[in-house]
Amino acid sequence: MLMPKRVKYRRVQRGRLKGKALRGNTISNGEYGLVALEPAWITANQIEAARIAMTRYIKRGGKVWIKIFPDKPITEKPAETRMGSGKGSPEYWVAVVKPGRVMFEMSGVSVDVAREAMRLASHKLPIKTKFVAKSEEV
Repeated sequence: MLMPKRVKYRRVQRGRLKGKALRGNTISNGEYGLVALEPAWITANQIEAARIAMTRYIKRGGKVWIKIFPDKPITEKPAETRMGSGKGSPEYWVAVVKPGRVMFEMSGVSVDVAREAMRLASHKLPIKTKFVAKSEEV
């Protein structure tokens, strides 16, 4: 699972998911990309599941880049715990994704293979996505 090696602060506030992605909204490495159409927190498990779905489908052909990284810790308090007594401990990590963000990139395969691999990956994610090619940029 993806997670930071170490962080300055173990507990962060939730923040807001407003606006469009200002950075990471163009295809930089590959030929094809998967773009987020909605704002969301994407967990490390979801990123890993999407990566596995893509790489299995392209069968060691081509290259895949993951353009998002889960660097935000999400805390949870134990079940049946009374109110108070501080913030919970970090349970999992998420990447904050805004509309327009290129989450995955791919190259070295045909358009049809890339489109199907990205479609399989999008089913593992909790948001609507769009397949884009470098030629017809977002």
